[in-house]
Amino acid sequence: MIKLLPGIAAMAAIVVASNILVQFLILDGLLTWGAFTYPFAFLVTDLMNRIYGPKEARRVVFVGFITGVICSLIGSQIMLEGDGYEYPAVALRIAIGSGIAFLVAQLCDVAIFDRLREGLWWRAPLASTIISSALDTALFFTIAFSSSVPFFSEAVNSEISWAWESMPLLTIGPDYPLWVSLALADWVVKLSVALIALVPFRIIINRIFA
Repeated sequence: MIKLLPGIAAMAAIVVASNILVQFLILDGLLTWGAFTYPFAFLVTDLMNRIYGPKEARRVVFVGFITGVICSLIGSQIMLEGDGYEYPAVALRIAIGSGIAFLVAQLCDVAIFDRLREGLWWRAPLASTIISSALDTALFFTIAFSSSVPFFSEAVNSEISWAWESMPLLTIGPDYPLWVSLALADWVVKLSVALIALVPFRIIINRIFA
């Protein structure tokens, strides 16, 4: 387990930083700063998978999941004020969506990477990250914000009802619920980070296996 400490520390740091930075909006609220840090969790998972194999990579993923749950529990107890009423820093639907999306997407990343690990050096990290981050985005935004999910009470839905407001898609297209624009913007960032992350992945792997 000691050999995994760098990966565990990196994963925990990314999850904590992302949970903090998600509170800070940019681009008229289409993105948060957390959108730029969270995708690097896939880089950590892929590095652990390449270096130690899928079993150890899954251990790092579970540490990240537990860290995320702790952050969500803390955030749910922090009350913010706005428009004359109080609301939790982390809404219940967002917490549930975040946890499910992280665990499912990261485990998917591990499985895809392991399946492609014998191919060209870039194929496994790129394919696993693109597919898994798409899954992450779809799961998170659907569970956290979609009005089609029937499992939450009216009180729980009231915490995220702002995401149902109609607006031009990415501020320029036809009208869709706000959360659809948020999901698309998030997906674009994940795609960009997936390409950028190939550089540190290659450098780190070359140094370790040189």
